[in-house]
Amino acid sequence: MQLMTEKSAAGGGLRERKKRATRAALAEAAVRLAAEHGAEKVTVEAISAAAGVSVRTFFNYFDTRDDAFVVIDADASARMRRAVLEAPAGHSPLEVVRDAMAAEIAEAEQQHELWRLHAEVLHASPHLLARRVGAHMAAEAELAAAIAERLGGTGGLYPRLLAAVAATAVRTTMDHWSAHQEEAAFLDVFHEVFSLLAAGLPAPPV
Repeated sequence: MQLMTEKSAAGGGLRERKKRATRAALAEAAVRLAAEHGAEKVTVEAISAAAGVSVRTFFNYFDTRDDAFVVIDADASARMRRAVLEAPAGHSPLEVVRDAMAAEIAEAEQQHELWRLHAEVLHASPHLLARRVGAHMAAEAELAAAIAERLGGTGGLYPRLLAAVAATAVRTTMDHWSAHQEEAAFLDVFHEVFSLLAAGLPAPPV
C-alpha cells in the first residue's frame, strides 16, 4: 500500500509539472505574439496553436484571453510564500523577504528576453498594465500573509508594510537598473536597495 501511495504521489507531481509547463508555454506564446503583432490582434486560437494545444486546453488555464498576457510565472507567489515560511529561524523578516525575492529574480533572469518582451507588451496596452497592477497587489497581500504567519500571526501593520516596502524596492531596482544597465547587474542593484533598507535608509553623504 505504501508503495502505491508513493507512486501515486510521484504521478501527481508529474501531472502538476506538466500543468505548469503547459501554462508557461501558453503565457510565453501569448507574450511573444503580442510583442510581434500587438496584444489586441492576438487571438486565443493563435496562442493555443503557438503553444501546441487546443483552445479548450487554453481555457483550462485562463478565463479570458487577456489573462494570458498578465502573469508569466503563476507559481512565483507560492514559491515566495514557501521560502518565507521555510527560511531559517535566525533570519530577520527583511532578510527572509530579500532572499525570497532574490531567488525569484535570479530565476527570471534566466528568461531575460521573455521578461523584457512582457514589460513591452504591458506598457503598450494600458488595460493590461492595470490588470498587472492588480496581480501585483494580490501577490503583495499573499506575501504579507506569509510574513504574518512566520511571525506567529502577530505583527499588526508590520507584515503588510514590509511586503509593500519590498515590492516598492523591486520596482525602484527595476527603474534604476533600466536607466543604468551598463553600471551594475540587476541583482547587485537589488541587494544595494535592501542594504539601504536594512540600514534604516540613512541619508547619503553630502
